[in-house]
Amino acid sequence: MLGKGLESLIPPNQRNGGSDDQAPGVPPVDNSGRPVLGGTNFGGETNPSGLGFSKPLSSKDGEEKTSAKRSGTAIFQIEIEKIKPNPHQPRKDFDEAALRDLAASIREVGILQPLVVTKVEKETPTGTDVEYVLIAGERRLLASKLLGLERVPAIVRRVDFERERLTMAIVENLQREDLNPVETARAFSRLQDEFGLTQREIATRLGKSREAIANSVRLLDLPVYIQAALSKGEITETHGRLLLAVSDPAAQKKLFDDLLLNRLTTRELKERVKPRIVHGASTLQGAAGLPPEMKIMQEELTSKLGAPVTIETKNPSGSGKITITFFSEEELKGIVSKLDGSN
Repeated sequence: MLGKGLESLIPPNQRNGGSDDQAPGVPPVDNSGRPVLGGTNFGGETNPSGLGFSKPLSSKDGEEKTSAKRSGTAIFQIEIEKIKPNPHQPRKDFDEAALRDLAASIREVGILQPLVVTKVEKETPTGTDVEYVLIAGERRLLASKLLGLERVPAIVRRVDFERERLTMAIVENLQREDLNPVETARAFSRLQDEFGLTQREIATRLGKSREAIANSVRLLDLPVYIQAALSKGEITETHGRLLLAVSDPAAQKKLFDDLLLNRLTTRELKERVKPRIVHGASTLQGAAGLPPEMKIMQEELTSKLGAPVTIETKNPSGSGKITITFFSEEELKGIVSKLDGSN
């Protein structure tokens, strides 16, 4: 869920599961409701380039305004060469095969969901130079370059601060949930280190718990080789957190090797991690005196529910209570949805 203050920065058609892939659902139709192949027919004219938008009405600074508006937002046809990658883009790895598939889709039906950019004006000896910085849609941009397209449809957003520009890029990517855990952790870390946001502020803006942000950032404490495996999907985020609980580098390396070699399940890895925690210092934090295995459970519940979870034990028999903390009615509904399995 998005923080209310940040939601207004995201285009309406990207708030609900926006994707960098072609938008699913209803194909383009003309004014009579008939499907249009190769582009959407507005006012009786079809864009011959097949980009899904009508013939441009005017040209200025490398952008051409279309005759269509989506949810009250103007869409422009912007020269690709004027669009620069976002230096704060949290996503770094792009699958070449997936890009080729996306390019094939764009060739067939056009770009159904416009990119999102912000305009940057620079003073030069010969006047003002205009270019655009990408906020959302890098896969669509790369696929369009593969096709040799000259222009792409884009929404121009006004962003005044670098911090907001990075936040918008992170939110757009997190909405799709296709960042790997390390990319997400690095993005959160940049918000902290470079833009001065606290974990609580990040959590509020992104509609997450502070603990979820903290757990994500802690993955960056893993050795580089474990981070690489996590990025490639060779191990899961839960595996990473379990390995993080082992402070001895040699023991951590052996557990990691066993995990890959023997394809251990999460339960099997947890059983092998427990003795290492009992006989050595653990990086996991929890209530004072909480048994190590319960600390792991507490962190897993916090991660799965996206909300602070506290486990308290009353006696050696193991009885106690679990406390789940929420900060809004909306967050409570999300927790209940996850508990009953409807999310």
